[in-house]
Amino acid sequence: MINWQKTGRYPGISKTPAMHLLDQSIILGYIVLVVVAGVLLSRRASKNMDSYFLGGKTVPWYLLGISNASSMFDISGTMWIVAMLFVYGVKGAWIPWMWPTFNQVFFMVYIAIWVRRSNVLTGAEWIQTRFGKGRGSELSSLSVTLFAIVSVIGLLTYTFIGIGKFAVIFFPWDLSPNTYAVILMAITLVYVLLGGMYSVVLTDLIQFILLCIASLIIGYISLTSVSPGMLRSAVPDGWLDLSFGWNLGLDWSGHIPAVNDQIAADGYSLFMVFFIMIVLKGILNSMAGPVPTYDMQRMLAAKTPREAGLMNGIVSVAIIPRWIMVSGVTVLALVYFRPEIQEMGTNIDFEQVLPHVINKFVPTGVMGLLLAGLLAAFMSTFDSTVNCGAAYIVNDIYRKYINPKGTDGQYVRAGYFASILLVAIGILFGLRPNTINSITEWIVFGLAGGYTAPNILRWHWWRFNGYGYFFGMMSGVVFAITFSRIFPEVSAVNSFPLIMGVSATVSILASLWTKPDDEETLVRFYKQVRPWGFWDPVYRKVVLDDPGFMKNTQAARDLFNVLIGVIWKLSLRLIPLFLIFYEFISMAVAIALAILTTGLLKVNWYDKLEDH
Repeated sequence: MINWQKTGRYPGISKTPAMHLLDQSIILGYIVLVVVAGVLLSRRASKNMDSYFLGGKTVPWYLLGISNASSMFDISGTMWIVAMLFVYGVKGAWIPWMWPTFNQVFFMVYIAIWVRRSNVLTGAEWIQTRFGKGRGSELSSLSVTLFAIVSVIGLLTYTFIGIGKFAVIFFPWDLSPNTYAVILMAITLVYVLLGGMYSVVLTDLIQFILLCIASLIIGYISLTSVSPGMLRSAVPDGWLDLSFGWNLGLDWSGHIPAVNDQIAADGYSLFMVFFIMIVLKGILNSMAGPVPTYDMQRMLAAKTPREAGLMNGIVSVAIIPRWIMVSGVTVLALVYFRPEIQEMGTNIDFEQVLPHVINKFVPTGVMGLLLAGLLAAFMSTFDSTVNCGAAYIVNDIYRKYINPKGTDGQYVRAGYFASILLVAIGILFGLRPNTINSITEWIVFGLAGGYTAPNILRWHWWRFNGYGYFFGMMSGVVFAITFSRIFPEVSAVNSFPLIMGVSATVSILASLWTKPDDEETLVRFYKQVRPWGFWDPVYRKVVLDDPGFMKNTQAARDLFNVLIGVIWKLSLRLIPLFLIFYEFISMAVAIALAILTTGLLKVNWYDKLEDH
């Protein structure tokens, strides 16, 4: 089988003709703009570590939220979602739940508020607020740092593959995908190094504006180029239905028979089993809190706990343009890309749908704007990931163990070195033959399986200690890394419960075999963060010294708001999907649900947000 990623040649797809000077100028102008922004912000960012990695905790919540949404609008993920919608239709809107995409709802309702109350710089530093400063806490901090670095390298590998496959279609020079990826990563690294979090947020805002424009253009082209009849004739029965039964119920035999092979390879034919798996996984992942990447960093960068919740709320709204884009690209590909898909035979590369559609449909001038927007999508994810990973290396390794009495300047310069090191390692892993889907599944099922159990327990069980956290995290991460070699016949989807089961068992046993954390640490954490869960022994100690302390009894309200929020988020996603797919009755239902759930969240969540 030919490795198309390595050769840079794709069956049925030709490179774009020489790009017009106007398009090249727009792209070059954008790249110059973001680099200049980094230079201008370098003095402000280099004051100290808080300024460099968290923007001094002065950035407004709505800008942090837009920055977070822009980081999620990555080019690799966009190509992957287009592939899912192409194959699975409206049912493809469920598949991103595997990340899980509804974790932002848990975060906005209560998790982000708990995280921000800790008032620290990184997730590893947060460990001290929960487990104190003993040996167990030290080991736990190391495990979080290791997990963060592994996660960041995985995400950098993911973005490396996506940008290379995308750039080789459009850019006029005869370079390989890997060469393009290295060049674009190097350019992006410049402004990340110079401006830190300030640069990330400012350029993310610029990128978000470009992405919104690009999304609206794609949506307009789709609506004016494809009629409802053309779309319906290109898809099998059930493709436009959100609902499903025990089986997926899609048969592509009369359209593109090879797509059935893709469904079988994905393992989603028994869609009900898959759906139950991702819902349960999503709930558990979300309750564990954010993984130590850019999501958590944005929460810690918020001015107050209340603003941390609001920041996560606006993300669900700001991500709507992405669904206009992926829906439009999917429709155009279904109607006009079929000959190229069929020419690929059984080796269909759905990740090439997005670049092909832009290549074929977008006129001069608009092409440059769109490509600048999609480069922005890559840069936005990349810059946030690098900045976050460097924060862990500097704060939780260099400052803690190597140079604890260093100056602010030394720590910022260490951040430069850490950023370069992470990118170099990400490139090395990206040079291996991988697909976006394989990296995605490893991150969301394998690595997440090792993270989930100990991070649920840390919030909700007082008896869970630093040793339990360390051994649970380490067993999970090691099992996730080695799982495919030990059980090569088990899919990534099915690996999650096995990896999480091992991690949970080790976490609980290690906690019970060792002493509880010291009483002072538990009391301080409980009073500061105020989680709900199994904290009664600690609560009784707190009220002995502080009889006026109010216990957090909001679990039922929080979980109800989560349920409403998930419906709200899904309806916001479905509105653009149904618009581009000409399903106007379904779109009206989605709009009604969005209005109803917005009202419920206003009364039961927004009006009751508070800063403790």
